[in-house]
Amino acid sequence: MGASSRTLELFYDVLSPYSWLGFEVLCRYQNIWNIKLELRPTYIAGIMRDSGNKPPSLLPRKAQYLTSDLKLLTQHFQVPLRFPKDFNSVVLEKGSLSAMRFLTAVNMEHPEVLEKASRELWMRIWSRAAEKAGLSAEQARALLEKSTTEQVKRQLKETTEAACRYGAFGLPTTVVHVDGQTHMLFGSDRMELLAHLLGEKWMGPVPPAMNAKL
Repeated sequence: MGASSRTLELFYDVLSPYSWLGFEVLCRYQNIWNIKLELRPTYIAGIMRDSGNKPPSLLPRKAQYLTSDLKLLTQHFQVPLRFPKDFNSVVLEKGSLSAMRFLTAVNMEHPEVLEKASRELWMRIWSRAAEKAGLSAEQARALLEKSTTEQVKRQLKETTEAACRYGAFGLPTTVVHVDGQTHMLFGSDRMELLAHLLGEKWMGPVPPAMNAKL
């Protein structure tokens, strides 16, 4: 089966902790499953507006569940996710538009470091133990400047609209292109179903090859 028939598009926003979980799992499995993983920085607020959905943090019962759920999932997925103390300021007030425009600029100019740059931003928001993304200070400044251009704004808008056309109502959204068919999967808890669609084996969020390195 050719690589072109085994392509996954991951639409994500660094404001979404569940996007981080799905992102790490797909990065771990992309070579194991021999898939082409396309990272698609997306603006979650745009998807919420388009679909009429609301962030779970704005609904009291969902917000309460979210906190306990993520505490368990950070252990299960082995991702260093912790709620920021200034959650309302970071997540609800500041938003992610600047961050996602920055990642869109990275994808346009230096796609080879998009994975590291995305992880760096998640670490800054959800872990406070940031790693270097591999960009020089000059490159970072240039990308910050580019992130304010109409070209980048238009690209992020187009990516968000593409996710909406697939039927996205939140993030992460994974779009699977396999055997001439397209499937949309929502959330970070659909990996076993994803493996089924690919005809691959699901070995948990941290596959044995990863365990050997930990």
